[in-house]
Amino acid sequence: MSEIIAITNVNVFDGNALTGERTVVIDHGIISAATTADTIVDGRHGTLLPGLIDSHVHLRNVAELEQGTYWGCTTMLDMASPSMAVTDSLRHRHGLADIRGAGNPASAPGGMQTTRMGFPASSAVAGPADANRFVAERVAEGADYIKVIVEDPARMGPAALDVATITALVEAAHQAGLKAIAHVTTLAAFTIAAEAGVDILTHAPIDAEVDDILASSIAKRGIVSVPTLVMMRAVASIAARLPTHAGSSVDYAHARSTVTAFRRAGVTILAGTDANQGSVSPAQIQHGKALHDELGLLVEAGLTAVEALRSATVLPAAYFGFTDRGAIEPGRRADLLLIEGDPTQDIAATRAIRGVWVAGVQVR
Repeated sequence: MSEIIAITNVNVFDGNALTGERTVVIDHGIISAATTADTIVDGRHGTLLPGLIDSHVHLRNVAELEQGTYWGCTTMLDMASPSMAVTDSLRHRHGLADIRGAGNPASAPGGMQTTRMGFPASSAVAGPADANRFVAERVAEGADYIKVIVEDPARMGPAALDVATITALVEAAHQAGLKAIAHVTTLAAFTIAAEAGVDILTHAPIDAEVDDILASSIAKRGIVSVPTLVMMRAVASIAARLPTHAGSSVDYAHARSTVTAFRRAGVTILAGTDANQGSVSPAQIQHGKALHDELGLLVEAGLTAVEALRSATVLPAAYFGFTDRGAIEPGRRADLLLIEGDPTQDIAATRAIRGVWVAGVQVR
């Protein structure tokens, strides 16, 4: 493959706005300001996007990584795996998405993560005094952030982490220089996690919506949302059978309304899917393709198409400190997605894929 490639005749969504037609040059995997190239790829008046970032997945093998990459997800953030060894085995694959990982999530003794979902007993945190041990183990394994399972204690009893333990986990994560990411699917869990000072609320409640007062509080604290609407839509249809939601008034509309309130309040929203193929998962979500579904659901919830695009490109790159990607400008990695149409006018256009590059390697 030629080292210097020019993609010509493309409109460019650079991470902020759509520009007119121009040429984007890839030089040894990096976007370049050069004006000459060895190979020309005619973009045929399509739109070039930064490679998409899925801020919530669960990866088990190379096939799933390939599937996500095929759909233009060039960075994928794994939010819980049985072992960091699994995540490490998928890192730095030529022509495949770059990944980060949390390893084991923190959960309560007796919680579903250790009793039904296959996570080791050592991932259960037995109280505030055990938080440092848990975080130290994740740091030693090379985790990129800390995942904490937050459930409604009124519903789950001792199988839910208490507020003091969640707070201790957040403090230990911050002392280690890592972000704390909370799994929250009920309004009670949302409120507890926010009070504990987590950095990211992943998922959205399906038992009640977050009102404008709580949304404004979350915005003022700088807490970020990864609502995973595609997963919440799937889970809402079966939640009555889950111990975390049985007997509650479950409705996907609550999750959608929460995103609407977050957008009004100015909460930063990042696109994530909870994509997984796990047999014990409440719902299996297809890697890659689901992120395009998520973008559409975010627009349905009130984001503009440009805001949705930013939620999967420049915003997660900036929030997670990926200074080498998320935008199309000289010096960034050539993680690129070539599509038909104008996604700033019709978000569904992101599905019409004509090319995918990962660090300059064309994989579709």
